[in-house]
Amino acid sequence: MTGLVGGMEHLRPRRTPLNRDQIVGFWAAWAGWLLDGMDSVIYALVLIPALTELLPRSGIEATPANTGYIGSVLFALFLVGWGLSFVWGPIGDRFGRTRTLAATVLIYSVFTGAAAFSQNVYELALFRFLAGIGIGGEWAMAGTYVAEAWPEDRRKMGAGYLQSGYYFGFFAAAALNATVGAAFGWRAMFLCGLFPVVVSLVTLFKVKEPERWEAVQDAAAKRVSPLKEIFGPRYRARTLVMSTLLTVAIIGLWAGSVYEPAAAITLAKQAGYAQVDAVRFASYGTAILSIGTVLGCLALPLIAERLGRRATLALFFCGMLVFIALSFGWAFYLPGERALPTFLTLLFFLGFSGANFALFSLWLPELFGTEVRATAFAFCTSVGRFIGAGVNFALGAAVHGMGTLGTPVAWTAVAFGIGLIVIPFAVETRGRPLPK
Repeated sequence: MTGLVGGMEHLRPRRTPLNRDQIVGFWAAWAGWLLDGMDSVIYALVLIPALTELLPRSGIEATPANTGYIGSVLFALFLVGWGLSFVWGPIGDRFGRTRTLAATVLIYSVFTGAAAFSQNVYELALFRFLAGIGIGGEWAMAGTYVAEAWPEDRRKMGAGYLQSGYYFGFFAAAALNATVGAAFGWRAMFLCGLFPVVVSLVTLFKVKEPERWEAVQDAAAKRVSPLKEIFGPRYRARTLVMSTLLTVAIIGLWAGSVYEPAAAITLAKQAGYAQVDAVRFASYGTAILSIGTVLGCLALPLIAERLGRRATLALFFCGMLVFIALSFGWAFYLPGERALPTFLTLLFFLGFSGANFALFSLWLPELFGTEVRATAFAFCTSVGRFIGAGVNFALGAAVHGMGTLGTPVAWTAVAFGIGLIVIPFAVETRGRPLPK
């Protein structure tokens, strides 16, 4: 029997062990992505109390309609900043993944912390815009680093592990909101966003560049601009298709991380809870959403290896379409006390489906060569933010005009129907090694 067990263990494929640099580099990237997620969702959690204070200081009445509309405008400006973060891609291809990663973390942490000192909505808008430029670059650099630094037989799961960090950041923000935010207010929440500076320093001094990037530097220096190359004959179709699919995912992001806290607070107040308790329900909702998404991130690489990249994205897009519509179009309008618990339950499934972003961390590096990988990753994950900003202005106007949050957000589910039509045009890469 012992011999049989030993023989079976011998037949079991062994994963390539990670060295110290790969482990340290991953945790630096993961921590940066966690704190990136935390900083991103802090705004959604403190939106109502922050604007309640800052709108009167800006000469604007703090009505629910104005709060919803101005909040949407501020988020749209944040998305414009995130859209501009595609500039980090060429910087990463030229100067290295880790140094550029450190710079992006430094930018978003400094300006998230600066938002704590805002005296009116215009200052808050400026700081969120600048923070968006840093936040958008972190994903591209972290995703590119892990794909290039980890061994081939482990990088796919590494992409899922990495993406989970962003949603652990949601959970961290929810915990901070239930404690620091509830006790000390929204300004203290933004000050917590300064912590990533530590991660930036660790990344800069402790993490080495991937060997893949170092190996192509002499050849890459002689090539045309990587931004031009991703629109050349070799990569143009891939760039356009993946940018479109990410735009779809970005539009659907509002249903979860951005509008969930406001929806939870609204439903809690309708159920008779006081303001402080309603804020805690927003934190509970964010935590539920985060748990679902983390589990989705861990499951997604296994599904993608079995079903393929295109089928997996279609599966998760279908989940987003269904659960956005159910959460905001149905549960939000249930009568009495049924609305809040039903809405919170559906958030778990919405979160699991929202893990579709993890697929892009796995898939994008497989579509582009090392010399342009960071540029392609940054462009595809950023350019959709401009379109998203425009849609967000329209969404904010719809919330203001209709006087309700649920129905306008529920309509964002339509974007995933469009995404399902585009998916067949994407290149399937299951079973292919990372291109050199």
